[in-house]
Amino acid sequence: MTATELDSQIAHYVLGLGDDALIYAQRLGEWISRAPQIEEDMALGNIGLDLLGQARALLTHAGELDGTGRDEDQLAYFRDEREFRNVHLVEQARGDFGDEMARLLWFSAYAGELYARLVDSADEVVAGVALKAVKEVAYHRDHARHWVVRLGDGTEVSRERMQAALERVMPFVDELFTDAAADVAAAESGVGVRPSELRVAATTFVTTVLEEATLQMPEEPKRHARGGRDGIHSQVMGYLLAEMQHISRSHPDASAW
Repeated sequence: MTATELDSQIAHYVLGLGDDALIYAQRLGEWISRAPQIEEDMALGNIGLDLLGQARALLTHAGELDGTGRDEDQLAYFRDEREFRNVHLVEQARGDFGDEMARLLWFSAYAGELYARLVDSADEVVAGVALKAVKEVAYHRDHARHWVVRLGDGTEVSRERMQAALERVMPFVDELFTDAAADVAAAESGVGVRPSELRVAATTFVTTVLEEATLQMPEEPKRHARGGRDGIHSQVMGYLLAEMQHISRSHPDASAW
């Protein structure tokens, strides 16, 4: 691999991390005024803001690494669907509150292991983002654990709904831990880590939570989501981007000043 090819792969890797955070922040923002409690409106909104902060730094850095000089706004609002590199898990429609807690549990379990390793990244910007994200994700993970246990070990109805939510989310989990070419290149250069190396620790955490919640780990589905890191997304992604990008694309030269 040439130096230029390696730089491109590392930029792709950082962009994927930024897109995960950006798209999940957008989804979590949809819960404001829709969560089961006012406090939960605020909690999910704050988790979304944490992710948005991560996305801003990572997207701007990706624009520096790929040589285009695009900033966070250009990458967030003026790319088409096939240019986004996030996993399918974060783009799925809002669904039931239990679905969100199952999704947050898996994503934060993965992100917790990811950023704990990225604090030692050879890329100073990535390491800096990771150092702050470790503390944020610890809260996200604990918040999801609290709700999964509360719902799983609650009433018969809440337990059934939480178990069903885990089943619905499961087809999107494996992609979190699947190594793409950019992951491998970033890991070999010391900038990133292979997602496959995070699987055991993240799954162990989720398993412990489910045992506490008296829930069962779903069986492996016959089909897993694939292709997010290569720009192949599910139908809901287009609607998400249309809502997120509408104002900026309608008024591309607008300024807040």
